[in-house]
Amino acid sequence: MKRTKRIMRKIRQVRVRKRVAGTEARPRLNVYRSLSHFYAQVIDDNEGKTLVAASTLVKEFVDELKGKNKKDQAKLLGKKFAERCIEKNIRQVVFDRAGFIYHGRVAAFAEGAREGGLDF
Repeated sequence: MKRTKRIMRKIRQVRVRKRVAGTEARPRLNVYRSLSHFYAQVIDDNEGKTLVAASTLVKEFVDELKGKNKKDQAKLLGKKFAERCIEKNIRQVVFDRAGFIYHGRVAAFAEGAREGGLDF
């Protein structure tokens, strides 16, 4: 089997998910980046429920994100996402990068979320 970028990301994702699990006290912050957009959600794996979700497609963020490059959008989304989490009384999370390399937009989102008040 040829090990393409997609297959290698899935291998990394499975390896990380063996150890990383979200609980009620410390849910899992999962991120996904496509070519155009960035998505994030906080998940309680015990209940199997998404507690907070946001993306660059959410209408309340679209106007603020317009005209910025993707990395700046991810950082701003991280700050806004942290605000949403704090409203729901979530301050500590476990970061799950879903097999994506901690670089670029993923790192920018994490930095923005930390600035917004999330602890991970």
